[in-house]
Amino acid sequence: MKDFNRKNLYFSLCGLNCTLCSMYIGRYCPGCGKGEGNQSCSIARCSLKYNNMEYCFFCFNFPCEKYKGIEEYDSFITHQNQLKDINRFKEIGSDAYNNEQVVKFDFLRKLLDNYNDGKRKTFYCLAINLLSIQKIEAIMKQISDNKKIENLTIREKAEFVVLLFQEEAVKDGVILKLRRKKSNFSK
Repeated sequence: MKDFNRKNLYFSLCGLNCTLCSMYIGRYCPGCGKGEGNQSCSIARCSLKYNNMEYCFFCFNFPCEKYKGIEEYDSFITHQNQLKDINRFKEIGSDAYNNEQVVKFDFLRKLLDNYNDGKRKTFYCLAINLLSIQKIEAIMKQISDNKKIENLTIREKAEFVVLLFQEEAVKDGVILKLRRKKSNFSK
């Protein structure tokens, strides 16, 4: 979008974690405000109206109508923790939050490089986005400590890793699936 630029590409203007998004990783989206992406983003257009506001939560109208029910459904990235992530960002500050995102991105990259059978990118993005760093670190340690995994096929490795993430997610009541809004045309 012309004239829309962002300094922080880890945390979007609206509270999404861009670098943990399958579209961003697949290079289908340049991230919030980088390049010519986001042409249809109403929140980016709104930011331009308010002097290119860095984050929506800086606005005196926050949370506005655009945030009503925002966590109920997902798009190509999860919105499940959007408001929670905004609060965390405000609580610990941009540097600390971005550092957490760098750590999470490194974990995501390891999963995609070593345990992706070609079908797990969205799943891993969701898991890394929604689980705490502590839970992710524990799972990654389980993976690295398991010597049997070295002898598995890539598909078996992926199934093993997915199972570890699903077990932790269930314990926390986290849904590791994109929640799509039902269209009016669905039966």
